[in-house]
Amino acid sequence: MAIAFQYNKTSLQHLKKQLKIRENALPILKNKEAALRVEVKKARKEAEQVAAELEQTIDRHESMAGLWEEFDFDLLEVESVEIGSQKVAGVATPVLKDIQFIRHPFSLFNRPAWFPAGMELLKQWIELALRRKVILQKMDRLEFARKKTTQKVNLYEKVQIPGYEDAIRKIERYLEDEENLAKAAQKIVKKRSNSDAL
Repeated sequence: MAIAFQYNKTSLQHLKKQLKIRENALPILKNKEAALRVEVKKARKEAEQVAAELEQTIDRHESMAGLWEEFDFDLLEVESVEIGSQKVAGVATPVLKDIQFIRHPFSLFNRPAWFPAGMELLKQWIELALRRKVILQKMDRLEFARKKTTQKVNLYEKVQIPGYEDAIRKIERYLEDEENLAKAAQKIVKKRSNSDAL
């Protein structure tokens, strides 16, 4: 990346200021990247645990698979899902706060005796599935933020900081050369004025 600059002290000061900002921000960005990487791993592990827990509860009740054919799924309805927000390493992530269910009334005399237990089991499965979905959304947001942070670290580390250093070096050399030429010119003028005075 070519950095636009002029060969003067004002431009030199501006570039030094920009370089300092990036050099100070780089360790912070690297720490954020590392923290996000850890949080992504945690979220992935949590999502896998919830998925395994859901699979285990379904497997435990596999013997009831035939009974579910007679279950009336309209008896239980998700009324609302409350999702909050929590900052993790500076990134707003979703958090499952609450799930409200509507249990439609039914007659225990006209339905099998296991229906209330089936409704509780169904609630548990829905809660686990929703929890996993929210955790996956959290993981996606964290992963996106991590990628953006990695890009910024690479931009600073590999492009901008070396670019600013190079531009500063060029300006300093130019100003140094200009100063040396001015001193040499002064010496020549002084020498001529001394030889003219004699």
